[in-house]
Amino acid sequence: MRTVGGEHNQFEVGWKAPNDGVYREIGEHPDSEGISHPREIHLKKGEPFPEPTNAHRKWTRVKNGDVKHRNGG
Repeated sequence: MRTVGGEHNQFEVGWKAPNDGVYREIGEHPDSEGISHPREIHLKKGEPFPEPTNAHRKWTRVKNGDVKHRNGG
């Protein structure tokens, strides 16, 4: 589990969203590349993260202006 400035930047199923925003699936390893069409969802603060499309994936918050897909959520 990675943190930035004391806050998590990778989230697992069932955890609560720390802030309103768009979250994207990422690979198990933070430097993972090559996920085709990662799912993106919009969560409000306190909403739980759903199951990703692959058990080896986690969720990360998308920075403003970096939203590419709107699959799900």
